Parts: sequence; C-alpha cells; structure tokens
Amino acid sequence: MSNSSLKAVIALGANLSMRESGPKVTLQKGIDAISRHGVVIRAVSRFFETPCFPPGAGPDYVNAAALIETDKNPLEVLQLLHEVEHEYGRERIQRWGMRTLDLDMICYGDLVLPDRAEFARWLNLPSEVQKQQAPEELILPHPRLQDRAFVLVPMADVAPDWRHPVLGRTVIEMLADLPAEDIEAVTPL
Repeated sequence: MSNSSLKAVIALGANLSMRESGPKVTLQKGIDAISRHGVVIRAVSRFFETPCFPPGAGPDYVNAAALIETDKNPLEVLQLLHEVEHEYGRERIQRWGMRTLDLDMICYGDLVLPDRAEFARWLNLPSEVQKQQAPEELILPHPRLQDRAFVLVPMADVAPDWRHPVLGRTVIEMLADLPAEDIEAVTPL
C-alpha cells in the first residue's frame, strides 16, 4: 500500500442462501472477492446472528465487518462493493429487503461525504422518510451507523477506536449509547 492508502470499514450482511450456501459462507466468499480486487483486508470481525431489520422483513441476518486498506477512492470502493454484491446475486429491488449479500461502506478514514450539510440532512432524516428514500450519492460516514447494533458490534471487533468525524464519538462510545437489548440481540456465531 502506498502512503495515499486509507483505511475504511465495510459492513457485511446476508439473510438469504445462494447457490446452496448459507449466509455465513456467502459473507466469507464476499470478503475473499473484495480482496481479489486490490483491496487489502486488515481485519475481519467475528460473524454475528442478528434480527432482521426492519423487523418482519425476512429471516435473521449474519453480519460482520471488515477493516480494509486501499488506494481506491470512496466511489471506486463503492463500485467494487456493488460489483461483488451483484456477483453474489444481490438485486436492488426493495429498500431494506432480504439479501444474498449486502456490502455497505461505513466509513472511509475521517472523510465526510459529499459534505457536512448533506451528511447532516441524511443524519436527521425522519425514520419514516428513511424507509422510502435512498441517497443518490455516497454519504459517509454511513448516516445510520450510530443507531445500529448490527453494525457497531462487529465494527467494535475491527475498529473500536475509530472516531466519528461529525459526532465525535468512538465506536465503543456509540455502542454504549444503544439500548442493552439491541446489543444483546447481536449474538456471535
């Protein structure tokens, strides 16, 4: 890696089988696919079983997080993630629907994209609107990461001290802010 490489965190999730492989196998294959595209995997969290989000939208998920290092810019990483998702049968039909493989860029160093004002708009979007709208551009850090135990628990395995560039809180601090029942629902496999 060159001096210009940056570390990023990717959240991985799956709740549908693909090609007779369960979600855990698909997540591992997704990690392997990312590494074949010039991205260095620095750490992978434990795999966790998590309740489907939103509740009732399908079977429970297997979730994980990967700390990566890359020379690619955030949009190139996002394109790579979409290509790997497609390779593993992901169809973008329903927001927050069932998935064979879901890869989300959670953070890319301390970058805020596209800018702080647009990030703040997505951060403060009412939950009912979130269910209906998806951003048309990359928003970083992921505007919901601080609300989701299924992201923060695995992320704590690979980047516990990463500090949110807008909220000013580490992964461990954001995790401590969540209700205990949310955290307890994320169980290691």
